[in-house]
Amino acid sequence: MAGVLRLTRWVGGLRGSLLPTQGSHHVQQGPRYSSAPSTVLINKILIANRGEIACRVMRTARKLGIRTVAVYSDADQDSMHVAMADESYNIGPAPSQESYLNMKKIMAVAKNTGAQAIHPGYGFLSENTEFADLCQQEGVIFIGPPSSAIRDMGIKSTSKHIMSAAGVPIIEGYHGEDQSVERLKAEAEKIGYPVMVKAVRGGGGKGMRIVMTEAEFEEQLESAKREALKSFNDEIMLVEKFVDTPRHVEVQVFGDQHGNVVYLFERDCSVQRRHQKIIEEAPAPGLTEEVRRRLGEAAVRAAKAVNYVGAGTVEFIMDKDQNFYFMEMNTRLQVEHPVTEMVTHTDLVEWQIKAAAGEPLPVTQEEIQLTGHAFEARIYAEDPANNFMPGAGPLVHLATPAADDTVRIETGVRAGDEVSVHYDPMIAKLVVWGPDRPAALNKLKHCLTQYNIVGLANNVTFLSQLSSHSEFAAGNVHTGFIDLHESQLFPKSQPLPHELLCQAALALLLLEEDQMRLSSVMSQDPFSPFANATGRRLNHTFTRKVDLNDGDNKVQIHISYGGEDTYTMQIGGHSYEVSGFLQSGGSMEELRCTIDGSRSTARIALHGNSLHIFSMDGPCEIQLPTPKYLEKLRGRGAGSTGGAVAPMPGVIEKVYVKDGDTVEKGDPLMVMIAMKMEHVIKAPEAGVLERVLFKQGDKVDKGSELVAYQQEQDDSNGEEAS
Repeated sequence: MAGVLRLTRWVGGLRGSLLPTQGSHHVQQGPRYSSAPSTVLINKILIANRGEIACRVMRTARKLGIRTVAVYSDADQDSMHVAMADESYNIGPAPSQESYLNMKKIMAVAKNTGAQAIHPGYGFLSENTEFADLCQQEGVIFIGPPSSAIRDMGIKSTSKHIMSAAGVPIIEGYHGEDQSVERLKAEAEKIGYPVMVKAVRGGGGKGMRIVMTEAEFEEQLESAKREALKSFNDEIMLVEKFVDTPRHVEVQVFGDQHGNVVYLFERDCSVQRRHQKIIEEAPAPGLTEEVRRRLGEAAVRAAKAVNYVGAGTVEFIMDKDQNFYFMEMNTRLQVEHPVTEMVTHTDLVEWQIKAAAGEPLPVTQEEIQLTGHAFEARIYAEDPANNFMPGAGPLVHLATPAADDTVRIETGVRAGDEVSVHYDPMIAKLVVWGPDRPAALNKLKHCLTQYNIVGLANNVTFLSQLSSHSEFAAGNVHTGFIDLHESQLFPKSQPLPHELLCQAALALLLLEEDQMRLSSVMSQDPFSPFANATGRRLNHTFTRKVDLNDGDNKVQIHISYGGEDTYTMQIGGHSYEVSGFLQSGGSMEELRCTIDGSRSTARIALHGNSLHIFSMDGPCEIQLPTPKYLEKLRGRGAGSTGGAVAPMPGVIEKVYVKDGDTVEKGDPLMVMIAMKMEHVIKAPEAGVLERVLFKQGDKVDKGSELVAYQQEQDDSNGEEAS
């Protein structure tokens, strides 16, 4: 029956079927469970999400012969998930409250298209009890747990009581109804600082703050409540003991409608920034088999306590002695689910679809095998050197490692797409597998050198630094890892090697020589280092000078053409023999270069006044000098009002000041919302505000001046004092 999935017994995976392996129990043939609910036919699924997770669900649906329906906002009309779907429908403006969180619009599309089921992905409506209830009322299958499980586990205070009763270890804290500042502060003092304040609903680091001292409690509480209200429409908070140097270890569980629950081992998600995960791995390094078993069994008890169905994740805090405590349960598919799929040879989205339709689990706990090791690195549009400030903008050039059975690239964007200010700044997830942890880590480091992005700030270089750190390689991970090793992860810039500068100069010469680029690089582009060239043709005897910026230092390279496409380049008294050529490398050019007999290959891209070089040694961005007249046109070097500027594109959420106010350095001026995160903009200096340039609800671009200070006036008017 083409295009229709009749759900019967199911076994499948992304790297191969879940077949018996050496030492495993054989998969039983025929039905395992009696009195099973009747199965249903699914031939069309609506994906109520966007980006990489929407594309991820569509790939599995296509494998199963199920048609897919995409929904999209105005900002996403040309997105990858829209192009992948069999059908797609606009559901409103860019703000998620008017599109991806609009339950009625999404349900209307599902009904009108005849979709029997809705997959919510993660985020947005995935843990929304009202939406799960609406699906049931409308006779549409919600590919997720029952609304009762979402409700019980979605409210952290409720979930802690349930977990305690189920024999799952919980951490000391206050989860009561009295939400007065006085009561929360008193409970924090009773628990003992440092404490964690966090929203009882939601996750992903939203509405969560670490409070180190009593003096900062109220400020951090207010900030967490504002963010929680914005993200989850709920500002109820809990207070818990903050475990020193904790690990974040979570267990993938899966339940069916027959009361069966299994665990698919654990993931370590300890390395985080802004309380959000940045790199994950499975299994967790350094755990004893006894701890691994107890973790899995505790997670199963947690899931059974709420009659869980589908994919879920039970998150634990683990101390240095491998004692673990229940933190929360994410009642949805996790962002990092691919690492579990890689080490268990499963397709959890396939499991979700079939469990939602009434099928029993295909295996018992004993039949689930743990094989090898996997890492997932989240590639974000953000600036790690600026406190991981999220960003947005176009993916002008994009090159990625080749995908195969051991490398997955989970993404929802292509070269030329734009990372929108309205949504999460994730560009992709790079997932790798190896037979053991060292092999998987080597593969991750290699693949990161092949993930090349031009057009916006990103964290690929930081991920390379992180994965190369000796303590990470040793598995000594915890949630304070980045702060502890900040000096190594953010090394001070060093002068560029002369060989790299020669490589850059050669790339510019060859780009100039390329007739396809002459008009933009040589004739029209004011950033070209050859804009003032004398007009000599290449491949004739000539000597010329190229200026490049090595950080704040200008470097002069004297180049002489030596015949046979070779050049002599002199830098600071040192001479180098250089030759090479360009060849097409997809979205970027590939430079084959020989310097003093040593050969190398790199991808290159010229964007604006920057030359990007990507090699096995990592990425490098070299600035080309900007002509002085352009600096003046751009306002560089001109008098500035000294006002605070927007660190990223966003929307003004709250304004604390008005025209004429006197502020001290560090005083809060505004709150910005960008990439679903709250950012407090503070006064860069003391003074009197002449004008507040934006109001609540205004959209601002990165670098926009937000306030203007009054300039000091010269009262003498040029006259001498009497």
